[in-house]
Amino acid sequence: MVPTEIVLSGILVLVTVACWWTVKHFGSAIRHAGKLGGPVAYPLVGNGLLFIYKTPAEFLKLLGTLIAEYGQCFRVWLGTQLIVLSTDPKDIEVLLSSPKYIDKSTEYDFIRPWLGEGLLISSGRKWQTHRKVITPSFHFKILEQFVEIFDQQGHTLVDILRLFAKSGESFDVFPLVTLYALDVICESAMGTKVNAQMNSESTYVRAVKEITNLIQFRFYDFLLRYEFFFRLSGNRRRQLKALAILHGYTDSVIKARRQELKERLTSGTSEAQDDDVGAKKRMAFLDLLLQATVDGRPLTDLEIREEVDTFMFEGHDTTTTAISFLLYSLANNPTVQQKVYDEVLSVVGEDRSRPVTMSMLNDMHYLDLVIKETLRLYPSVPMFGRKMLENTEINGKLFPAGANVIILPFFLGRNAEYFPDPEKFDPERFNVETSAEKTNPYQYIPFSAGPRNCIGQKFAIAELKSVTSKVLRHYEVLPPVEPREISFIAELILRPEFGIPIRVKARV
Repeated sequence: MVPTEIVLSGILVLVTVACWWTVKHFGSAIRHAGKLGGPVAYPLVGNGLLFIYKTPAEFLKLLGTLIAEYGQCFRVWLGTQLIVLSTDPKDIEVLLSSPKYIDKSTEYDFIRPWLGEGLLISSGRKWQTHRKVITPSFHFKILEQFVEIFDQQGHTLVDILRLFAKSGESFDVFPLVTLYALDVICESAMGTKVNAQMNSESTYVRAVKEITNLIQFRFYDFLLRYEFFFRLSGNRRRQLKALAILHGYTDSVIKARRQELKERLTSGTSEAQDDDVGAKKRMAFLDLLLQATVDGRPLTDLEIREEVDTFMFEGHDTTTTAISFLLYSLANNPTVQQKVYDEVLSVVGEDRSRPVTMSMLNDMHYLDLVIKETLRLYPSVPMFGRKMLENTEINGKLFPAGANVIILPFFLGRNAEYFPDPEKFDPERFNVETSAEKTNPYQYIPFSAGPRNCIGQKFAIAELKSVTSKVLRHYEVLPPVEPREISFIAELILRPEFGIPIRVKARV
């Protein structure tokens, strides 16, 4: 039997080594972070015990409780990872408006195996050059031809909803919108049809669902946040399998499109001119990348795959959330829904089969307000982060080097100081007169802001307007038979914990 003194000595040595290692590696961060305030943290685990037994829905409620207790800027430790949470528009303005703070926080590393160094994650010169190359892809003439895709896939969604209109029963609209958004983004990004709405069990569709679920697990699991433990888990094997399918599909499409482009150039067929976009030749995002150059050279297949996959990730999850919560808001606010419907009829007319154009969507001004109010309450990205590369003083507070600064649009939009009666759904708060009263535009940032703002926000708004106007021309959207409060899961994307139940009733 080992003497008690030896056991105690061993424990003492381990504690001493742990304390030495912590001070050596995190002494400066601990010293500066302590001045920010926050819940009591313990050696090595930090505040991990606060979060370890929380469900994803409880996580967001816990953040709300911490904000109420510690204010607009405070720190928490997840193990040895320092997190600074901010809902202070003044701090957020400095962080988002400056080109110095463009490195993404640690959480984005969980998506890196799928997206690589695409625009969402990359930094430095690569981010700058690729942002410059990709920005023209969202020129209004390009968006005009994407609107055709929105309309066609919206028609499929309307057909599917007919079954629910006949039954009159409540149903979860979230998975239906997910498949619609996936169809839209596949065709827009790659020029290929996966027919997700008609075949939700296809290999590619299931792989997208699998990879997003795995990313969600890592976001909350205290141990899986560390690469060492993740590599030992079964989740990594599942991830590799899903990635093989996703990357394999994108690579095959890139190879085929590149060969097609090469043959067109070899045969002397000129590429589509500006006047042809959306008319003779519909160009996918991929086609634009294949013809782009960086520093005089074409993009490699890997660079193109990274950007296409990034467009896929950002363009289907975020719009799914926005569309679903928009329909939910209309169902629960019939007066607002009627005003939107009246506006749609005045712009598009009585013919329900008439395709909408970009100019029609631009004329739906009240729907604009409704979308803004939806994104205030239900921002598709409830939190986003920046990595501090050096000790940085902002408005009298020191943000330590290595800290992940997490900005929380979800709580900004629900702050009564910035939005009176915040739980009330009131699109009029975004009319010109009311908006002019805002003292700081960084109180409302559903698409982020500054140099790393969402490059696809015009694409997203156009898609939201298109599908909403399409659905409302055919159906009245109603709340479920037994209404219940929606609970939220905050990951990289805001999700409903138990879906978004609505009903639809066919218009006469």
